[in-house]
Amino acid sequence: MKTFIKLSLGVFCMGLVAFSQSPVETTNYKCLIQLTNYEGEGAYVVVSILDSTDTYLETLYVQGEDEEWYRDIEEWWKNLYGIRRPNLDAIVGETVTGGQRKMAVLKIPTDKIDAGFKLRFESAVEDQEYYKDDIEFELTKENLSSKKEGKGFIRYVRMIQQ
Repeated sequence: MKTFIKLSLGVFCMGLVAFSQSPVETTNYKCLIQLTNYEGEGAYVVVSILDSTDTYLETLYVQGEDEEWYRDIEEWWKNLYGIRRPNLDAIVGETVTGGQRKMAVLKIPTDKIDAGFKLRFESAVEDQEYYKDDIEFELTKENLSSKKEGKGFIRYVRMIQQ
């Protein structure tokens, strides 16, 4: 009887802990990704949050639905998706080709803004180059409100808080 009471109390306490954790508060940003005028297939773009040591914490957006080509985004594959396989269903969009633009909504955890984290945009095109840090910047309110120029397949990104 004592064992049953202890076990019941333990299960009850674990349930309280599980339900007391609040969901992560996010801030929505509309993100316009403008690609350069390149020849070839659609670009795969991954947007991730990294900490100060470049450790991947979270994937915010993936442009490209065919998992077969995710390996072309080498750093992201090697350090996050190839290891943990997070669920990407709600954050995946279709590829766009050279010169086109894509609008996406990024749900950025509010506690990561102005807290020493980075936002990285990686890009790759089939049978062409891969840009690990096509665009990378400190995750601050000021940076989120300014236009950022790319080094590879991304010409620029511009974000607006919703």
